[in-house]
Amino acid sequence: MAEQQWLNVGKIVNTHGVRGEVKVYPQTDFPDVRFRGGSRLLLVPPERGEPIGVEVLSAREQKNLFVVKLKGWDDINYAEKFKGWELKVTADERVELEEDEYYLSDIVGCSVVTDEGETIGVISDILSPGANDVWVVKRPKGADLLLPFIDEVVLDVDVAGRVVKVHLMEGLL
Repeated sequence: MAEQQWLNVGKIVNTHGVRGEVKVYPQTDFPDVRFRGGSRLLLVPPERGEPIGVEVLSAREQKNLFVVKLKGWDDINYAEKFKGWELKVTADERVELEEDEYYLSDIVGCSVVTDEGETIGVISDILSPGANDVWVVKRPKGADLLLPFIDEVVLDVDVAGRVVKVHLMEGLL
């Protein structure tokens, strides 16, 4: 299994009750899609080992977790051994995003070029401090550049070409 072919959607953190339900910490923006009945997920052990395909029967949100019932998991003794395992989906199963929305994995690593053709650096991280995201650009020399993800700054995102075109407003550099 090549790690880059799979996306994390959750992690089993505990059991719930005696009928095989598990508590899952969601690691996805789409828990309603990932944990609905009929969803197929891959259960990956924390250590090296064989992944297991599972099917969701039902799920419900409880506090910041989801209580998930998986097909064939009927008692606590069976579910207990899967604590710490991650739930994943293939990259082909990504949810289609709206215009001007991007997966972090598609943005991190993109080159940043100004509207004047100057290469600034590579996006190394994305922060979410409040009103809008901030893209951290690792420059070859000097401190990282913090770019607000707003229309006036981010002009074009070419995910396939791995290039982001920006306009550097006064005060950003």
